[in-house]
Amino acid sequence: MATDFKLSAKARTDVGKGASRRLRRLVGEIPAIVYGGEKAPQMLNVSHKDLSKALEDESFYSHIITLDIEGVGAESVVLKALQRHPAKPYLLHADFLRVDATHAITLRVPLHFLNAEKCVGVRLGGGTISHAISELEVRCLPKDLPEFIEVDLAELAVGQIIHISELTLPAGVESVQLAHGADHDLPVVTVMAPRGGADEEAKEEA
Repeated sequence: MATDFKLSAKARTDVGKGASRRLRRLVGEIPAIVYGGEKAPQMLNVSHKDLSKALEDESFYSHIITLDIEGVGAESVVLKALQRHPAKPYLLHADFLRVDATHAITLRVPLHFLNAEKCVGVRLGGGTISHAISELEVRCLPKDLPEFIEVDLAELAVGQIIHISELTLPAGVESVQLAHGADHDLPVVTVMAPRGGADEEAKEEA
């Protein structure tokens, strides 16, 4: 992993909607929870500013995070869920999942599409790249968790589709969708034919 993420937190005892609103408004913190493993779930407060800053880095979403809880100690976690305000640029709540080196975790990892400018279907065929999904749900041990998965578009021709089964996953990483069977081999990206096409142009000329 290229980056080490650390986030400070405080144990929280004051719960409820009113307490959460006061927390966000007066202290600049948001409610959170950490759960999983053999420990009981724990309610937390985390800095809105610090979490917002960390979220600017895409890899934060698919990275092992060191969560330093005041008075408790550090725990290895991943960001499992994030609630945002529907209309304002505010974070409302964060869920963190404890991870153990010996137990596999399930997490969504972003896809990085490479060589779009060199894509055969676009450069020679005049097609348009259409993305069906932008992230992939994977299962692996924490040590094998990739920050992203690359999808090379250079040789993709007009009408061709890259499916999940055609992605190159790192060693130890498996697709959750494919684990459910071949019927779940979803399309990832395709090159759409240009509008009109040769037949339409011929009709217009006629």
